[in-house]
Amino acid sequence: MRTAAGQVTRSVVRPTRHARRSPSGRRTVDGAAPGPQIEVMCRPGTRTRRAADHLPGPSLSPTESPTVHPRLLPLAATGAAVLLAVASLPASARPRPHTADPGEPVVPVAREGGVRAADLLAAVRGCRQISHGRYRTDDGARATVPVCSDNGVVHFKADLDVDCDGRPGKHCNRRTDPLFVSTTAYQRSDGRELSAEELPYVVVPGASSIWSPARSKVTGGTVAAVVHRDRVVYAVVGDTGPNDLIGEASYATARALGINADPAGGGAGDEVTYILFPGVRAHPIESHQAAATAGERAAKALVARR
Repeated sequence: MRTAAGQVTRSVVRPTRHARRSPSGRRTVDGAAPGPQIEVMCRPGTRTRRAADHLPGPSLSPTESPTVHPRLLPLAATGAAVLLAVASLPASARPRPHTADPGEPVVPVAREGGVRAADLLAAVRGCRQISHGRYRTDDGARATVPVCSDNGVVHFKADLDVDCDGRPGKHCNRRTDPLFVSTTAYQRSDGRELSAEELPYVVVPGASSIWSPARSKVTGGTVAAVVHRDRVVYAVVGDTGPNDLIGEASYATARALGINADPAGGGAGDEVTYILFPGVRAHPIESHQAAATAGERAAKALVARR
């Protein structure tokens, strides 16, 4: 269905899955529920992050200096001669430097623009609750997350489950994500699905008696600021989720925030703040630059109002 603004929307109906937490805290999928009932599914995740392994390198004391074996000196001279020969070649004949794989997602820098995470968090410190009740962050968990509205924005603090849905790629596909779905609630301006690998987007709950995002002027393409610790990334509303769960964002959003983006075991705990700017949209929806520009402008206005 295409809205009056020209935005293509689509209702994504998925088989029901029941997720539970194991003693270690990891959510596991028990399988499809029996019967014909279908609803938006809950995707699995985890609340732990692993630090990258660092291999120690050789070290020298202040009085030591590196040595070169005499047998290596001729090789060093030969290498220098090769470098001089390459430098003397015309530009068109020189070897080209390695470039990134065109299929590799382009992830924005972790701190965009000039608005600090601390200033954004201070602007949404309070909570004038607009949701009729609260949301759960995981299937089976207690409902503890309200949706709030302060200083002209909609905001909530929740976890971050990694959404890998949309156009398949190297990191988001049926092999990497057992609950992968190749569609998103909102599409690109050319009609194709959004790419969770390439585009920072957030997921909002489906409309329900708890809260209707559309009534708060939050819809596909609405710009958001996602804050995790001292990092800020601007995103768009790109997908919808279960109408009783909250706290989900795309693979690209997680990576940009420094969060483990593994769709099967990544994510972050309840330390992510989502700030939605009603009526502020990115055009086209797939342009992260448009989202960053509009988001920076809206963020500065928010901080100035507090």
